[in-house]
Amino acid sequence: MIEGLPAQAVMADTAYDADHFRQAIADKGAIAVIPNNPSRAQKHPLDKHLYAQRHLVECCFSKLKQFRRVATRYEKTVRNYHAVIAHAATILWLR
Repeated sequence: MIEGLPAQAVMADTAYDADHFRQAIADKGAIAVIPNNPSRAQKHPLDKHLYAQRHLVECCFSKLKQFRRVATRYEKTVRNYHAVIAHAATILWLR
């Protein structure tokens, strides 16, 4: 999922708290910003300030999904879908 993507930090929710995923992030040289699963015996540190920034990304996706074409993926090709997302993001930015 993260192969080939450059990153300084990878933010995810508790569902992605797995040792193999954390190791893959560390191998990329990035920081894993993932809350610990409550059942985890060995707790990992969490940058709470950086994790709070994840809220901004979630709000952006929520606003993009208000555009029906984005939410339902009517576009059949990746190129057209990216164009629709760019158009929707531009409209949101101009508001």
